[in-house]
Amino acid sequence: MKMQKAWFYEEYGPKEVLKLGDLPIPSPLHNQLLVQVHAAALNPIDSKRRLRPIFPSEFPVVPGCDMAGVVIGKGINVKKFEIGDEVYGNIQDFNNTDENPKQLGTLAQFIVVEEKLVARKPKCLSFEEAASLPLAVQTAIEGFKTGDFKKGETMFVVGGAGGVGTLVLQLAKLLFGASYVVSSCSTPKVKFVKQFGADEVVDYTKTKYEDIHEKFDFLYDTVGDCKKSIVVAKKDGAIVDITWPPSHPRAVYSSLSVSGEILENLRPYLERGELKAVIDPKGEYDFENVIEAFGYIETGRAWGKVVVSCFPNNNMENHHSSNILSEIDNNIQHVSGNLAKDLYCLK
Repeated sequence: MKMQKAWFYEEYGPKEVLKLGDLPIPSPLHNQLLVQVHAAALNPIDSKRRLRPIFPSEFPVVPGCDMAGVVIGKGINVKKFEIGDEVYGNIQDFNNTDENPKQLGTLAQFIVVEEKLVARKPKCLSFEEAASLPLAVQTAIEGFKTGDFKKGETMFVVGGAGGVGTLVLQLAKLLFGASYVVSSCSTPKVKFVKQFGADEVVDYTKTKYEDIHEKFDFLYDTVGDCKKSIVVAKKDGAIVDITWPPSHPRAVYSSLSVSGEILENLRPYLERGELKAVIDPKGEYDFENVIEAFGYIETGRAWGKVVVSCFPNNNMENHHSSNILSEIDNNIQHVSGNLAKDLYCLK
C-alpha cells in the first residue's frame, strides 16, 4: 500500500491531539485532481473543527482547507488541468449540504480535490503565497456581496490585520470601489494595516468606538466585535460579521462561496501586484511544526496568514501519473468505512 505523511486527529480536543503519521494516498474520482501539496495555510475553522464536532466527520481527520501544489494525477473527466500544472485552492466546501466535509484535508503530502475548486497558480506567487489566499479571499469577497456593498460607499473594517482583514482592505477600493476606508487594530499593527489601503487606522487600545465621530455606510467585522463596533455604523448602514453567531442582532452573517473561478478572476490583480498575499513574518512553519503553527494561530494575534511549507519530499514528482494512480488505486482494498470512501473523495 502506498502511504503518505499526514497530520491527523482521532479525537476532539486541543492542538495536542494532532498526530503525525502515515495514511494511504488518495485516488482521484473522474472530476478530481491528485495534487502533491507544496504549501498549506491554517484557518480558524481548522481549530474549531478539531475542538468539537461542528461538521459531520469520522476519524481520523486531516485538517486543512487551503493548499498550493502540483497536479500529478487526474480523473478522466478533468478538462482544464494537465499533469504538472501548479494549482491552488480551498478544497473544503463546508456550505455544501449535499456532502460532508472531506476527511482528508490539506496537511498531507497528497490530496484530491474537485477540478472546479482550484485555479492555476499565478507564476508571480510562491506556493506559500498562493496557499495563503483561497479561503480568506473567498470569505473577504463574500462579505461585500452579503452586505450589498455599493461603489462609492464608506466602510469601517474591524480587525484589519488578520488573514481576512488584510484582504478586505485591499479589495475595498480595488474591486468594490469604496470611497473611504477606516480600519481598527492594536498599536503594533497600525503601520502594517495602513499599507493595505486604509485611509485611516484606529488603534483600538487608545480609541474607543464611541469616540469615533464619523459614521460609515458599511461595517465589516472580521473578529466578531460588532456588539461594540456597531456604534460607528450609520442607522441604515450594512453590518456584516464573518463570525458565528454575530454578536449583534443587526449584523448579517457572511460565510463564503468556494470556487476556483473566484481565484481565476483575481489573477490579473495578483499578476499586476495590486492584490498581495499577506503572510505573517512569524507564520511560515515547516510541516514538522504543525502543532506549533496551530498554537500561534490560536492566539488570535497573527498578522495576515499562517502557512505551512517544507512538506516531506516524496520523490514521486518524476513518476508518470498512470504509475502513481495504479499504485494508489490498490489502497482502497486495504481500508474500510468512510476513510475508504474519502480516498475516492466520496466525502
